[in-house]
Amino acid sequence: MKLILTCEHGGNEIPKKYGSYFKSHQVVLDTHRGFDLGALDVFNYLKPLANFEHSSTISRLLIELNRSLHHPNLFSEFTKKLSLSEKNELISTHYLPYRNTVENEIRKYINQNELVIHLSIHSFTPILNNVERNCDIGLLYDSRLPQEKQIATVLKDDILSKNNDLIVRYNYPYLGKADGFTSYLRTKFAENYVGIEVEINQKYAEKNSMQSDLKTVLFDIFSELFREK
Repeated sequence: MKLILTCEHGGNEIPKKYGSYFKSHQVVLDTHRGFDLGALDVFNYLKPLANFEHSSTISRLLIELNRSLHHPNLFSEFTKKLSLSEKNELISTHYLPYRNTVENEIRKYINQNELVIHLSIHSFTPILNNVERNCDIGLLYDSRLPQEKQIATVLKDDILSKNNDLIVRYNYPYLGKADGFTSYLRTKFAENYVGIEVEINQKYAEKNSMQSDLKTVLFDIFSELFREK
């Protein structure tokens, strides 16, 4: 069993070349729309457990690494105005290198008959459209796949065994089978691939760092699960 760890929304950086498109929009870049607050901190904390890890600190508002090429939100309102050649350049220089790197690594392990567990680390804003989200940690998976359901169940049970005050929910605040990187990878690897998105409530984040107690809980359960990786 091999652990692949990724973080698609680790930062809100905009390459200088595209800075003019975001002029006067730093406020938006600093919100949950620009990046996943605290996600990179959790990712870095868990990195020692991974057989392979990969992250991006380019803002999702430049190009959305967690969406398919055909998705209407691949480009934000700031980059939809780009020319076709500029969009293709973003795809070839940022989108494809990131996703291909992860996909190729997964393929390598699967070709060696390894079971790949891919944990994609994200965070979510605690209030969206004036509605409070009643969740601390969300585990997003495809409920149609028994193996993913089994792994998600183990993760939830293990988290609660460490801290039963946490609210852990399946496929919340988003559906695991919705368009995303893990959904795409399921179409490429019909066997020996399990993709789980770990969504953490940003109420536990301050100055782009997650609370240490929560990180410790995740580290402990993942280290126990993958101690024989």
